[in-house]
Amino acid sequence: MDTGWEELYAGQYRRLVALLTAIAGSRTEAEEAVQEAFVRALGLSGRRAVVDDPEAWLYRVSVNIVRSRWRRVLAARRAVARLHASDGPPTDGPDRVDSRMALLGALRRLPFEQREALVLHYLADLPIDAVAARVGSPVGTVKARLSRGRAALARMLGEESMKGGERSA
Repeated sequence: MDTGWEELYAGQYRRLVALLTAIAGSRTEAEEAVQEAFVRALGLSGRRAVVDDPEAWLYRVSVNIVRSRWRRVLAARRAVARLHASDGPPTDGPDRVDSRMALLGALRRLPFEQREALVLHYLADLPIDAVAARVGSPVGTVKARLSRGRAALARMLGEESMKGGERSA
């Protein structure tokens, strides 16, 4: 680790976590965001000049990480709400289990690359660039896999709900 980042980590980590805890409402989420920001900062050290105000940069990156996670959670909640719109509000009963099983079954039918991208991005909550690094593909390729995978899941799950509707009719 670069000495400047070690000193910054030692001197500012707690302060950044406290600030992010107030913003995120969760100490765990704040710690994860700040740690991810420091990891990104270390990645910058070898590629380009260190930023002018590292503490401000770390704060901004941490906040952006929290925002991105919130957006993904909100998008997932909206998707679940759309899936359950015809069945009424989601419950913890058998219908919810059936929906999860349908989703897992649909995921299994996807090509491996699409399934992997979807799972890493939506279930493991990794940003697209982290998914790209993990699978060893360019960011654009991961975005295409996510798009194709979402479209295929929508078709498959739409077919499942149509089949379910036919059974109950």
